Amino acid sequence: MSQPIETPCTKICVIDPETTYCLGCGRTGNEVAGWLSYSAIERRRVMAELPDRLASMPRRDTRLLPERQG
Repeated sequence: MSQPIETPCTKICVIDPETTYCLGCGRTGNEVAGWLSYSAIERRRVMAELPDRLASMPRRDTRLLPERQG
């Protein structure tokens, strides 16, 4: 049986128009769309960048977003 694919998805799928990052996970729309075709190495590389992306995003009303685990 194959292993589940790692994903940073938080099920908050909203692309910020300024940064083009998803407000929930920090991926770009292209990364979200291509996620299943990425290798495990490519997925880990993107996931390693996500904390910095999310931290660099302008603060908006985040009451609906889940708390980020640091």
